[in-house]
Parts: sequence; structure tokens; C-alpha cells
Amino acid sequence: MKILITGALGHIGSGLIRELVKIGGYEKIILVDNFLTQRYCSLFNLNRIKNRIYFIQADISQADNIKLIEPNVDIVIHLAAITDAAGSFERAQELKDNNLNSTLNIAEYCIENDSRLIFLSSTSVYGSQENLVSEDCSLEELKPQSPYAEMKLEEEFCLSRLARDKNLKVSICRFGTIFGVSSGMRFHTAVNKFCYQAALGQPITVWKTAMNQKRPYLGIVDASRAIMHIANKNLFNGEVYNILSGNYTVGQIINYIRECVDDVRIDFVDNKIMNQLSYEVSDAKFRLTGYESKDNIELDIKETIMLLT
Repeated sequence: MKILITGALGHIGSGLIRELVKIGGYEKIILVDNFLTQRYCSLFNLNRIKNRIYFIQADISQADNIKLIEPNVDIVIHLAAITDAAGSFERAQELKDNNLNSTLNIAEYCIENDSRLIFLSSTSVYGSQENLVSEDCSLEELKPQSPYAEMKLEEEFCLSRLARDKNLKVSICRFGTIFGVSSGMRFHTAVNKFCYQAALGQPITVWKTAMNQKRPYLGIVDASRAIMHIANKNLFNGEVYNILSGNYTVGQIINYIRECVDDVRIDFVDNKIMNQLSYEVSDAKFRLTGYESKDNIELDIKETIMLLT
């Protein structure tokens, strides 16, 4: 089996590569990344020859660069995207040019080569919700609160249309906010950012309205396990799946950090997504496929803080 991973050197991709290497048995693993976030460290200590790993530095938002990818890849795992919802307000057009074009280009590649596609969306497409929300909610109930979330939703719509009209074999995964240690880990989202701040003796910066708000989170190992579960179960039916390790409040996360760090201080700050209220996401649909989450956020927080200290 040949696997292609776009955005392969980021937080999720760098962990996924190593999980695939552990399993082994792949004919070829092709990594594509444009080094936008300069995660060179994600390539360190990979036995390229033994594990049949091939790397391509390319920006797949440019259609001509798709030609650099060999044909007949079995599964494409599309992680490439500009992330950071809170920082996306000043980059709305850049997100559209990069994220949407990359997704459309890779979808066209999959259609032409009969490749199966795993697309990473985000639970942030739900926005403000008063009740437990699932994939079966109406379009009116989807309330993305940032350009990043809006673009993820637009990409979902495009892929669903291609699945219907051009027989694209795709699985759309709404991932919770990622936490945990990987070679290319980032610190711009809640759990990892809080761990970084606390470990360095800085005050944890929390949105003024967020302390008791619940959000869906996904551990880095669970993320890789979910992707491999989709591939192994051949879940390429155009369905949307919520994938998370659990729903937690900011207060719960900070309490876990307090178990590892003395004298945790909190600074309450304003943010452009302040109107995003608490929301809790159901992953029952994905669990019905036989998947079980295993990541423990408390243990992952301890591991992250140990790494930093």
C-alpha cells in the first residue's frame, strides 16, 4: 500500500509518520510539506530507506506541484492547512488561497488516480451550541466563528459535492483541538499553550468567557489511531465523523496542569472569538464503527510539561 500525507511535518503529521513506521508493511510513505511552519525537526531520526519514506517539498495549493506526486497512491491523508483559528481573522484571504486550493487540488488528484482521501476538518465548524451536537445537525446549526472554521466548512461542502458528482472516495474527519507530544508539535492551541506557559512560569492566558466553557479535544495518539482506523475499515463513504478524546472545560485542563506545576497564575484576556460559547460534541457515530479513544488528557499534560521542564 502507498500512502501520501500532505502537511506531513506538522503537529499531527509528525506523530502519524512514526505510528505508521511502528506498524510497518507499507510499500511507500510519501510526505509532502511546504515548510511554511519550518518543522524541519519532524524529519529527524526517520530511517528513510528502511521505512520506504520519500519526502517532497512542495506547495500543493499550486496545481502544477501536484504533478510532483507519483500516480496510483492508495490513500491520501490531507493534513496540509494554515491553522490557528484565533489568528485567522487577519489572514482570511490567505486561508482561502492556501487551504481551499490545496484541498481542491488534492481531491482532483484522488479522483484521477482512484485514491481514497482522508480529510481533516475541525469541530470548530459547530461554533456556539447550547446542547450536545453531532454530525447530523442541520446546516443552520453550524456556526463557525472564525475564517479558519468557515473555510473548513466550505472545504467539507466541496468534498461532499465531489463525492456525489465525481465518485470521490472520502472520509471527512472533524477533529477536536489537538493536544499531546509529537516531533512537530505546536503551542498555539489551548492545552499545549497552557502547558508551555505554566512550565516557563508565565501566566496562563485564558479568554475571559472561557473558564467554564466545554470544548472537544483530541490526543495526538488518538488522532493517528483514528486515521489508521478509517484506512483499515475502508470508511471512505463520504461521511462526516466527529473524532475526539473527550470534552473538557478550561477549568478542568488548568486543574490538571496545577497537579504538575506549582503557583499557576491566570491572566484573563479578550479575543475575537469571545462570543463562541460552550459546546460539547458527540463522537458516538465514529465509535459505532468500532473505534475507541485511549488518550488520557491528564497523562498527556504531564508528559508535555515534563518535556518542557
